[in-house]
Amino acid sequence: MKVLVPVKRVIDYNVKARVKADQTGVDLANVKMSMNPFCEIAVEEAVRLKEKGAATEVVAISVGPTQAQETLRTALAMGADRAILVQTDQDLEPLAVAKVLKAIVAEESPELVVMGKQAIDGDNNATGQMLAALLDWPQATFASAVEVSGGKAKVTREVDGGLQTIEVDLPAIVTADLRLNEPRYASLPNIMKAKKKPLDVKELGSLGVDTAPHLKVVKVTEPPKRAGGVKVETAADLVMKLKNEAGVL
Repeated sequence: MKVLVPVKRVIDYNVKARVKADQTGVDLANVKMSMNPFCEIAVEEAVRLKEKGAATEVVAISVGPTQAQETLRTALAMGADRAILVQTDQDLEPLAVAKVLKAIVAEESPELVVMGKQAIDGDNNATGQMLAALLDWPQATFASAVEVSGGKAKVTREVDGGLQTIEVDLPAIVTADLRLNEPRYASLPNIMKAKKKPLDVKELGSLGVDTAPHLKVVKVTEPPKRAGGVKVETAADLVMKLKNEAGVL
């Protein structure tokens, strides 16, 4: 069974994002970039499926600029077998990314697509669901446990009421939640080996996919700074402040 794992290059989660002075977007100049944390979890799960014998090949794919090769080499160092880069300098919307992934699925014919439930930059949480709709495949989102056998995937997913276990026929789309696993650290030998592995680089235009944007970013601003908290002596003081100052009562 072949598993396809989309991965995204984003601002490292330890870095505080800065808004551009003209408020047109987030400033990426001289900022540390890394693999989206949810994508790391997806890569780890795909590699674990291969180690269990449920998968035979793990293929990582990224849609982005030339620098995304570093992200793909991280996936290779973690245990992916091959990597594909669809090269573009456009900041694609989730629907456009889903269309690109559909084209790659048509070429690679995977039985399972495991991907992060969302990226920490846009927080759209939409690409996996859109890809499932475009492919007309079953989907299991927010996965916290995955078992694959007999042409089916049993997925435990996190919902508002607790945990829900569903079973989907393969091929299918699975999106990874935080508690699915703990991604491994790539060892130095594997990192060195990954640097020598060839990448399959495709130009976005060669796929014949319509990636025209449908959304326009009007303005990007930082969230307002939180005001300092205050202590109150009694419950009556608390009620008074909530009523007269906060206006929530």
